[in-house]
Amino acid sequence: MSAVMNADMSAVATKFTGRAWVFGDDINTDLLAPGAYMKFGIDEIARHCMEAVDPSFAANVRPGDIVFGGRNFGAGSSREQAVEVLRHLGVVAVVAPSFAGLFYRNGFNLGLPLLTCTAPATSTSASAIVNGLRAGCDIDAAQVFVEGAGTMQCEPIPPHLVAMIRDGGLVAHLARKIAAGQLTVNEEVQ
Repeated sequence: MSAVMNADMSAVATKFTGRAWVFGDDINTDLLAPGAYMKFGIDEIARHCMEAVDPSFAANVRPGDIVFGGRNFGAGSSREQAVEVLRHLGVVAVVAPSFAGLFYRNGFNLGLPLLTCTAPATSTSASAIVNGLRAGCDIDAAQVFVEGAGTMQCEPIPPHLVAMIRDGGLVAHLARKIAAGQLTVNEEVQ
């Protein structure tokens, strides 16, 4: 695993290896962070992540695992908890052919890499991807690899978003820039 250092000198990985979790099209924010549990803390919300699709997911996902989804991943509300529960459960990246706009932005704001890959988990070219296979990603190279399915090239992540991931999300990224004198509190952010 490769890593860089963020502002508090803790390592933030840029290459990850875990297991694949495969889901289809239109995984929405209510499946990720069910509305019935939104009044509770992230621990409780996370226990119910994806239970309507795969009741075993929250109990069995492990740090380093990667979620492979279909088209329109993260559609629905703007709730940040949909991204936060994935991070809380240890998911290090989500790979899909397309993401809902708000989910995409929330992912990077919270430091979760989202890789847009034209070979979705449900396509013929990636049909060899099944739950539990060893999987990894390299956000710098925008590549995903799955045991037995090979390497898939994804769309490059813009450098400013990779920097946010490395820093642990938008708030940590801005704090690092301010601490380094690269940004003043009144300066506009890209």
